[in-house]
Amino acid sequence: MIALDANDADAGAAVVVEGARRAGAAVTLFGPAAEIVDPPGEVVDAPVAIGGDEEPARAVRSKPDASIVQAARAVGGGHAEALVSAGATGAVLAASLFHIKRLRGVSRPAIAVLLPVPGHPTLLLDAGANVEVRPEHLVQFALIGAAFMRAVHGVERPRVGLLSVGEEAAKGTPDVVEAHARLAAVEAGDMDFAGNVEGDTVTAGAVDVVVTDGFTGNVALKVMEGAAKTVVGAVRGAIRSSPLAAVGGLLVRGRLGGLRRELDPNTTGGAVLLGLRRPVVIAHGGSSADGIANAVRLARRMLDERAVERTAAALSDAGALRSAGSASVARS
Repeated sequence: MIALDANDADAGAAVVVEGARRAGAAVTLFGPAAEIVDPPGEVVDAPVAIGGDEEPARAVRSKPDASIVQAARAVGGGHAEALVSAGATGAVLAASLFHIKRLRGVSRPAIAVLLPVPGHPTLLLDAGANVEVRPEHLVQFALIGAAFMRAVHGVERPRVGLLSVGEEAAKGTPDVVEAHARLAAVEAGDMDFAGNVEGDTVTAGAVDVVVTDGFTGNVALKVMEGAAKTVVGAVRGAIRSSPLAAVGGLLVRGRLGGLRRELDPNTTGGAVLLGLRRPVVIAHGGSSADGIANAVRLARRMLDERAVERTAAALSDAGALRSAGSASVARS
């Protein structure tokens, strides 16, 4: 059973309900019962929401009846197996930390986003959960990212790159340099550390996992999303610029449509909070019904492939488990 927050999507509860219906997985919906018509599963009336402008930790503590809090509490209490929400990232992260909690020995969870690199999907983490990190956190991010790509996307030996300002091992901040040294020394047969990667390599498909701190990762993600929209808009404008261009556009419309679907955030389903005791998927706030459906399917796939258990085993085998430290909660 998947706990689905039906209260915080930009398009309203109806889109979440339709997405749940299309997903074909068992769900419990947490949201305003008055707005949930013909639900595909049980409904828990939870009309209280947490806004994106509220301080996440304080809001989660002061609003125990909020839909995201009730949904996370259901997962933490064993009444549901995974959590899916299109709410504010900070609120989902805070509710998950309070009620689902981190895997034992994981210092900080990371937001992992599957970048729609055509022909070679690439996982980027952290994408916003931790503004500042230490070298040991980056090592854990690398291992949990590799474990996710193996378990959920079938990449046998994921290549992992550390985002920096140069490919040389000595390039980057002191923390990045130290993380590079630690990752190079990790004995993990299921992970191939490729060294440093630069920004222009992230979308080249050279690695399967890109590791960085949450501040850098979030900025990089937003730049890539904006660039993709600009390129798609420019291509559309060029096709409409003249009758001859329009004819050419008809000839490539099928291929362009496929590319547009690959670049659409709704296709991937959402970001994943890795390092927690249960799967948590954060769908885009503006998700369509198909986007919500894909987010639910992603959570279901993580359960079926035992992604959390395999992540814990990978960290243990690599000797990368540490005593838990506090995490800084994202606001967006």
